Amino acid sequence: MKVLFLNERDVHGLFEMSAAVPLMRAALATLARGDAVLPLRSMVRLPDKSGILGLMPGYLGAPQAFGLKVVTVMPGNHGTGYESHQGVVMLFGVEHGEPLAVIDAAAITEIRTGAVSGAVTQALAKQDAGDLAILGSGAQARSHLAAMAVARPLRRVRVWSRTRANAERFARESKHAVKVEVCDDAASAVRGADLICTTTAASTPVLLGDWLSPGAHVNAVGACFAASRELDTNAVARARFFTDRRESCLAEAGDFRIAREEGAINDAHLLGEVGDVFAGQLAGRVGADDITVFESLGIAVEDLASAHHLLQRARETGAGQWLEWGGPA
Repeated sequence: MKVLFLNERDVHGLFEMSAAVPLMRAALATLARGDAVLPLRSMVRLPDKSGILGLMPGYLGAPQAFGLKVVTVMPGNHGTGYESHQGVVMLFGVEHGEPLAVIDAAAITEIRTGAVSGAVTQALAKQDAGDLAILGSGAQARSHLAAMAVARPLRRVRVWSRTRANAERFARESKHAVKVEVCDDAASAVRGADLICTTTAASTPVLLGDWLSPGAHVNAVGACFAASRELDTNAVARARFFTDRRESCLAEAGDFRIAREEGAINDAHLLGEVGDVFAGQLAGRVGADDITVFESLGIAVEDLASAHHLLQRARETGAGQWLEWGGPA
């Protein structure tokens, strides 16, 4: 028996954003229809709180995928050359439980996170949206620019980062047809934009509700812990608010939890999961002036659908390495 090994370069070579966006839409719709098993992820924190090991197991019925992501989250990696998220996604056979694939998780996470936001943007943003603001300049900023270009024809792109040199490098290295403008502050990037992606490592708000124009759509990506947030309370309270998994949002999303703790919203403000929107079970945007927010936590079915796709692509193309493993006794 052989097991597939795919590194970061392999994943980027096999997983195109144009394929990833509809794949994520289908996976989340499958979850909404109940054809998935998705326990809340568990985390082990280092004693000094400098990092986390997260375990994200699950099962997806279509395409059929069974496995887990094991990932470390090390906020101190920013600026060191190491990505903040590292690990592996492992696939197993459903009938016999045998290992099928071990795949770089950082690359999967980078692509599928942007792809989910792309699918959500197609469902929630205005049809003529195309003025994009990106807050942040790292891997998720790159992924989200690619995903937004799949989701909508872009006519303007602005970027802001706490370190201007990073924003300038992002703009310089961008391969998108629309020139990326570097802004001096987050407010300048956001005002007038109808697509906003927050992809920072911030623990306090970088996006204020007062800056949001009527009809804007926000993909809130960077804050995935209960004590951190990128959006202030006003931004959350003004929005029709959606997430990828209700249980995860209520337990882990500081953007939502802190606004709730401040008394501005209650649990009913979370309208539902985007998979329900994709499956036609929940209304998304209902008016042209609606402000919509997607709180992205990242869930295992997204990783499993990605890994299944990559396994199929590797079989088709011969990419990756096939390693000898044990077989039936």
